[in-house]
Formats: sequence, C-alpha cells, structure tokens
Amino acid sequence: MVAQPLESPVSDPFAGDAVFELHRGGKIEVSSSIHVRDADDLSKAYTPGVARVCTAIAEDPSLVRRYTWKSNVVAVVTDGTAVLGLGDIGPAASLPVMEGKALLFKEFGGVDSVPIALDCTDVDEFVETVARMAPTFGGINLEDISAPRCFEIERRLKERLDIPVFHDDQHGTAVVVLAALRNALRVTDKSIEDIRVVISGAGAAGVACARILLQAGVGDLAVVDSKGVLHEDRADLNPVKLSLARDTNTGGLSGRLVDALEGAHLFLGVSGGTVPEEAVAKMAPDAMIFALANPNPEVHPDIAHRHAAVVATGRSDFPNQINNVLAFPGIFRGAFDANASRITEGMKLAAANALAGLISADDLRPDYIIPSPFDERVAPAVAAAVAAAAATDGVARPA
Repeated sequence: MVAQPLESPVSDPFAGDAVFELHRGGKIEVSSSIHVRDADDLSKAYTPGVARVCTAIAEDPSLVRRYTWKSNVVAVVTDGTAVLGLGDIGPAASLPVMEGKALLFKEFGGVDSVPIALDCTDVDEFVETVARMAPTFGGINLEDISAPRCFEIERRLKERLDIPVFHDDQHGTAVVVLAALRNALRVTDKSIEDIRVVISGAGAAGVACARILLQAGVGDLAVVDSKGVLHEDRADLNPVKLSLARDTNTGGLSGRLVDALEGAHLFLGVSGGTVPEEAVAKMAPDAMIFALANPNPEVHPDIAHRHAAVVATGRSDFPNQINNVLAFPGIFRGAFDANASRITEGMKLAAANALAGLISADDLRPDYIIPSPFDERVAPAVAAAVAAAAATDGVARPA
C-alpha cells in the first residue's frame, strides 16, 4: 500500500501581515514575580508554606492586598457590544482590544491586568458575573459596552463593590477632553465659564464629557444625538438622555447639529458622521474643534483649520491626539497607590488638571495642547494627583 501524504495544514491568509504578526499568539502573558529554584522555594511558594498565608488572610481579609497580586491588578471586562468603531462584534472578536488595553496598563502605568470577554449581554448577568469575580482584583475597568446599558452596569457595580470601578470609554475620554480644553482655552484666551459647547454624540463618551465639562464650569452646553439637540420636550429620550437634557441646553436650543453650531466656541465630536463645512464656518471666532471619531474625524483637520484656532482629533497622525491612554493607566496607578475604595469625581478632575499642567506656558501652542502618550511624565503626574485627591475625598485607605 502506498502511503498517503499527510494533509497539508490550512494556509494562513494573514501570514506576513505586520499587524497580524504582532498579534500572533496574543500580546500579553503571565510572568512570575518570584523564582522557584529548589525544594525550599517550592515549600514557601506553595505547600506547605502557602497555607500560613491563606490562614492569615482568612483571619484578617485586609491582608489580601499585601500578600497577593490584588493590590496591583485590574480586570478589563467587556461583552463586545461596542468595540472601538466596530460596534457589536461579540466577546471573542473583542479580545484583541482587551489584550491591547492590558498591554497599555502595564506599559504606561505599571499596572497588571487581565482581559475578560464575557458571553452575556443581560445587565443582571453581567453585573453578577463581575461581582462574583471581584475578590480576585483590585479594580474593574469596564470597556466597550454599549449605551445605555453601560451606565446601569457601572452604577450597580460601584454600589456593590468596594474597589475602583471605571468605565474608560466614558471617563477616560472625559478626563483627556477636559485637559485638552483647559489648554485650548489658554491658547485662545477664553474662560471656561464664558464658552458655548456643542457635543455631537449622546452615548457613553458624550454623556461623560458633558458631565465633567459642566462640573468644570462650562455653563452653556448642548448635546446632540442622531435626532437633534437634547431638550426636555423631546418624547424619545431614554432616562440618561432626559437627565442630561435637564442639566444642559440653557439656551433652549432645538433643531439639528448644524443649527446648534452657530456661534459655538467648542465642537466636541464623539459620534462619527460628517459635519458640513458651512456649519463649521458659522462657529465663533477662534473656535476649538475636537473631532474624535476614528478613523474619520467628524471634521477633517484640513477643513477644521480653516475655521478654528485649535484642532484636536483621536488620531495619532495629527497633532493634539486625545487618547485615553493619557488617563486610565495613571488613574488606576493613583487609585491603587491610595488603596482607594472608588474613583471619585474629584479624582477625575485632578487627573485632567495634572495632564493639562504638564504643558508649560513656554511650550503651549495651538498644535500642542496635550502631552504625547509617550511623555514619561504623564502617568506619574496623573497618579500623584489622583492619589492626593483620593485622600482629600476620603476614599483612601491604609495600605
């Protein structure tokens, strides 16, 4: 009998593609913080020595932070329903993004993290699953969860857990936007109390940006969704949007985005789509345009520069990139350093102010209002400000 050739392996259609090769086998791994070289090491790291540590923690649960990895590890949790600009692609397809988030935590903040993609979209199931996992972790970073579910999930987990819970799509974006705005105001010689802001997008990022800008002192702010400006008389608003409508739009605006932009000082885009140039041209003199949609900004920088004094995007190939990596590693680093029970509004404001403060008056210019993600001062400055704010806000605990 003639031997049959072995079946050839399935070819990899992505072999040789630099992006896919970078992701091959995943982007993170677990490494040991100690070495087991002999029987004595083994007896201390595992049985019988480990039993002493377990018993001590059982008697005093606060010791878990000192004698396990809990004090420096975050769970990066998603259900894959709102991934980047890709939308609802499911938990498996979301995993490369969650690995990337874990990589950035470690690279920029020295924080360990574990990517977790959950195969459930029910709010009750999601909350219960994360709550049951929580004893393993020192913090929970929620990621890429669709609105309005993300608001309910975060609220319930914050109420239930005594560790920081942070939805980065909301609050990381908001922190960096506020930092960029503070410096854009310095460039244009404007006061935050005197500007009119229009936000395009009422999802996770839009809502959080609106809230932090209001808290920072913006008095005239309107939020626009796909159906127009949010106002109390609209009958189609969910509870989150209705609450936001009650707290914004003091000018009583209605209509579409193009109507709201007339005379506005800041356009903040967190929704996608394209804003017509004729609408941008009607903004106030020395306007500011933060068009953060990826890969296509709502207003292309070439167009934005014709009508605005300061332009920012979410892309790395244009100046003034508003990137969440400027915020979340330092925020969790600071929260962990303070052993904070939660992340407060004061801690977010402190993070934004620390970011903005890294740009000196001598260095500040229209194309440099926010530090680079590779500026080594960023995470330590944010962490120090967040830890101090945690103490001020009464959520810091003994180590």
